[in-house]
Amino acid sequence: MVFRKLPAVSATGMGLRLSQKFVFLLFLSGLVTLCFGALFFLPDSVRLKRMFLSKSESPAVTVGSDNDARDVSKNAPADPERPRASLKVEANKLKVSRKPSVTHDARTVERSVGSRTQEDRSPARIKMDLGDELTARNDKATSSSRNGASAKGSDYEMFRKCLLKPSLGTDRGKPSDAQTVQRRDKVREMMKFAWDNYRQYAWGKNELRPLTRNGHIGNMFGGLRGATIVDSLDTLYIMGLTEDYREAKEWVINNLDLNSNGEASLFEVNIRYVGGLLSAYYLTGEEVFKQKVLELGEKLLPAFSTPTGIPRGVINLGSSGTSWSWGWASAGSSILAEFGTLHLEFLHLTELSGNPVFTEKVMNIRKLLDKIEKPHGLYPNFLSPVSGNWVQHHVSLGGLGDSFYEYLIKSYLMSDRTDQEAKRMYYSALEAIEANLVQKSPGGLTYVAEWRGGILDHKMGHLACFSGGMVGIGADDGAPEKRQHYLDLAAEITHTCHESYSRSATKLGPEAFRFDGGAEATGTRLSDRYYILRPEVIESYMYMWRLTHDPKYRQWGWEAVEALEKHCRVDGGFSGIRDVYASTVSHDNMQQSFFLSETLKYLYLLFSDDDLLPLDDWVFNTEAHPLPVIHKSCLQEHGTTHNIDRTHPE
Repeated sequence: MVFRKLPAVSATGMGLRLSQKFVFLLFLSGLVTLCFGALFFLPDSVRLKRMFLSKSESPAVTVGSDNDARDVSKNAPADPERPRASLKVEANKLKVSRKPSVTHDARTVERSVGSRTQEDRSPARIKMDLGDELTARNDKATSSSRNGASAKGSDYEMFRKCLLKPSLGTDRGKPSDAQTVQRRDKVREMMKFAWDNYRQYAWGKNELRPLTRNGHIGNMFGGLRGATIVDSLDTLYIMGLTEDYREAKEWVINNLDLNSNGEASLFEVNIRYVGGLLSAYYLTGEEVFKQKVLELGEKLLPAFSTPTGIPRGVINLGSSGTSWSWGWASAGSSILAEFGTLHLEFLHLTELSGNPVFTEKVMNIRKLLDKIEKPHGLYPNFLSPVSGNWVQHHVSLGGLGDSFYEYLIKSYLMSDRTDQEAKRMYYSALEAIEANLVQKSPGGLTYVAEWRGGILDHKMGHLACFSGGMVGIGADDGAPEKRQHYLDLAAEITHTCHESYSRSATKLGPEAFRFDGGAEATGTRLSDRYYILRPEVIESYMYMWRLTHDPKYRQWGWEAVEALEKHCRVDGGFSGIRDVYASTVSHDNMQQSFFLSETLKYLYLLFSDDDLLPLDDWVFNTEAHPLPVIHKSCLQEHGTTHNIDRTHPE
């Protein structure tokens, strides 16, 4: 042994004196400290990381074992309204810290959560388990996306050449008769008024508070700003408000900062920001919109890092990329209308970037939904992103479920009618909806009830009134013997929704209306009586006008314009109202961004000729942002489309 050779050291029994032992140990500890200290001061390298860090360490999420996911599911609280307690998952002694809670804004998720109050919406913090093999594949795809392992995206000019008709028509859709021109000009003036007040009192904020004349930021967008600006880009452009559009574009160039570290609704950011930037790019060809939307799309990918690939509802847009479920969502589930309302935008992200990861994410969602057992053919609103099983058997064509069905038929239409899987799933779902949810009231009104484990709730939400237009645009592609039936059904639903407007004192519709206790198409509960400038009824008017040219739809739209002007217009913009049945209205002091994006756009299109954004070339996302039909045969001829199997992704 080396100690035996040291001078002045007794060899007897390793007989070091106490003082010598102390000096030697002190020297040895100093040497070790010096060596390791020098090692950590060396330049960073992958080799050092591999030496000292766990292979499973991720800066974005807590990494757990296979048991972690089971523990999360097992510990989920039974009460869907109570925020989940913080669930601690450890791996290699690494932990993701709990961030401040995020709540919904007044809109309550446009086509998702309906009219829930805002106070009970702190999200459940569900730490993600990536031990699952599918999750590993998801992360690998995301990583390859960020490393630029994708082909060149499609060229804007090729998309323009492949459109069948000019996007803005021969004269921006100007109608031939004077009355319709006058009504369209009035809608344009309303847009100008709403925009000017936003610009004056809330510029750069997300939405305008018109009574107090200040801006509102909210907490749905993860630190992103300018929701009204991004939501309004295409409306301003379509209406020919050129200077306002240019001002909005300059704000996007100079002020839209995507490097936020906040916690956002995946659904809302996708339909408003991603949808708004995509449509602005496709309408104008401005590269800044393409650059911004592809950057933002990358930030949404970590939400899909779950064992099933079903994304959670809330995501941190910062570097962490953590995601979790809403606190009110039953047992940490994801919401059908949220994860089912990504398909249109994500396919276009793939088209523009050449990166298949976006399409793969949404096709994985569809594949799971297609395979899972469905009660009576219906899709419940809550699905576990951990197990891939339904959490509750609550089915609704209104809040929580609605836009999933909308995106099925629109995916088929946007694919130039080649996506046969989307077509099959849509008509199968529509058949189940007709068999189980569609009802006829004693007064002859057709409505779509909600289904709770086999028990019908004879209520229809304002959000569900989009379904008249949805059934209408899908009528021609149904079975030949059912095409007229579908068009009739669309007209009946739209008529019922118009009745919900005409039976109120303000001629505006309530958030929800019922068919029980002798009431029909009436909001019988105080909590159902408000109107927040929603677009769904007017949306169906627009589609039904395009499909039938029945003049009643334009007349109904004009009645809505008059009601908006009388009851919602205030000195500082437009505001929602708290009770549509009150003769003296009380305003809610909020000009929603979707009022400019959807309500006013659909009204403008209703009073325009059909060649303004023709439906042969354009599909509207659920925020009314027009996205071009992917005419694949034309694009392949020019060598710009991507041969992605949208039916059976890897």
